[in-house]
Amino acid sequence: MMTRAAILRTVGAARPYADSRPLSIETVTLDPPGRDEVLVAIKAAGLCHSDLSVINGDRPRPLPMALGHEAAGVVEALGDGVTDLAIGDHVVMVFIPSCGHCNPCAEGRPALCEPGAAANGKGELLGGGRRLHIHGHSAMDTMDRADIPAEIIHHHLGCSAFAEHAVVSRRSLVKIDPALPFEQAALFGCAVLTGVGAVVNTAGVRAGQSVVVIGLGGVGLASVLGALASGASPVVAVDLSEDKLSLARSLGAVQTVNAADVDALEQVRALTHGGADYVFEMAGSVRALDSAWRMTRRGGTTVTAGLPPPDAALAVNVVSLVAEERTLKGSYIGTCVPARDIPRYVALFREGRLPVDRLMTGRVALDDINAAFDRLADGQAVRTVVTFGA
Repeated sequence: MMTRAAILRTVGAARPYADSRPLSIETVTLDPPGRDEVLVAIKAAGLCHSDLSVINGDRPRPLPMALGHEAAGVVEALGDGVTDLAIGDHVVMVFIPSCGHCNPCAEGRPALCEPGAAANGKGELLGGGRRLHIHGHSAMDTMDRADIPAEIIHHHLGCSAFAEHAVVSRRSLVKIDPALPFEQAALFGCAVLTGVGAVVNTAGVRAGQSVVVIGLGGVGLASVLGALASGASPVVAVDLSEDKLSLARSLGAVQTVNAADVDALEQVRALTHGGADYVFEMAGSVRALDSAWRMTRRGGTTVTAGLPPPDAALAVNVVSLVAEERTLKGSYIGTCVPARDIPRYVALFREGRLPVDRLMTGRVALDDINAAFDRLADGQAVRTVVTFGA
């Protein structure tokens, strides 16, 4: 079938993206689902810094690539072997497919699936290969050309969700309640899984423990929501944007510190009585991670889910690490078990304890996606969602 998708062909385009248009909206051929694969009609897809980091070159990926990894949609067709979904089911995409057989999967840590990570790195689906291509013509042609070979388009994290349709592995999907609006459902596939999961799964925050969150994008604000839902106290949010700090305060009992203040570290230590039990770095910055380390108390835990460029490195004082029994932990997609966690988080949302809808700051059509990435890059948006009709 033919579908429209946002294709990235080169990285490092000049700003503003509304003018340079690094993402071209192209009509591509989408192969039918193979064994253990599903065709999904995308209804909503969120813009995330993980997408932006591919566009600006911070996270190298094979090109050309159809971007997008946080989405919700409707099952339209099933490949052989898929027996637990039906046409018409509503689903959320998960950007790490889990094979169910490798050591991490066997240990109950599907977020670390080894074949899933390998497939994502190659721009393939879990079952191998790619299902997107421009067959027999170039991107600018309007008619088939037998003399031009098919151009293969890589998948982004097994999803390629900035498109009207996508073929994905069955293991990249979680079935959801059809009553949940697609625009809200999409956020559960990345921002909520990663942010809330870092708090409740990776760190295991308990009621009464102190939490600091640095970086108030979609993932960071989801961490704030997770900390509040866990009963953490105090909860301190840190960012450079006064608008985002105001949004954090509106979510509940949150105290805020502007990271630009010369005494930001001292403010956080005063609010947490010398340092927090848990500090979460969600900005994707080594400088922010260093600040998070300094804001953590003796015996406390620093958790990072930010993804800076691959060559970024953090210098840690080893004596402090040992003598203060400090812990530094990474958290990838919230140490999640998607089939377990997404229904739990949706239930908390329905109970009013996880107001994920507050993270949405705009809706755009696919054709306007480049300008939307300008707003994300400028810190003017938390989660903008591309919508694809009813």
